Amino acid sequence: MITELNLTEERWQAIATNNASFDGTFYYAVTTTGIFCRPSCKSRIPNREHVRVFLSAQRALEEDFRPCKRCKPDDRQLPEAEWVSLITRWLEAHYAESITLKRLAEHFHGSPYHLQRTFKRLTGLSPSDYTTQLRISHAQTLLSSTDRSIMEIAESVGMPNAAHFSTVFLKHTGFTPTEYRQMLTQQGGAPHEAE
Repeated sequence: MITELNLTEERWQAIATNNASFDGTFYYAVTTTGIFCRPSCKSRIPNREHVRVFLSAQRALEEDFRPCKRCKPDDRQLPEAEWVSLITRWLEAHYAESITLKRLAEHFHGSPYHLQRTFKRLTGLSPSDYTTQLRISHAQTLLSSTDRSIMEIAESVGMPNAAHFSTVFLKHTGFTPTEYRQMLTQQGGAPHEAE
């Protein structure tokens, strides 16, 4: 029995135009996100080369794709803890990029409100605060292990405005980036990564 289908032009157009008349005739999965959807899903259109097409939701599940939280292609939902874990792992890999709640919601197939509320309930932080903590932690590591300029470090952790970076760093650590680096030098070298 054929379980994976070809991505024909007709099926691609159904995905690209969110055509509900194709719902139930096939499901599409996106290899870069690990999520599968109905053709009518209103999420951002994926890159065609990352799409796989399945005859059934069950077959997509068997191939380790997760159901979309937006279009709910099967009755089962990805457990919230697992969903948030996927989001935190993605943030850890992409913290230096420009990240908005809207972008996260599109990428992880949920509404911005639901994503924000669920993420904060399970982690104690908003996605924005979590990203900021990642950026400050990585900046601390760079300040302690490189001689790169403050501006270079700010840019490399996704905060290209040096003044804003210094303000946020001070708020989170009690030191400006320059003071933090001087403190490390006075202590005789690089400390362990900040807690």
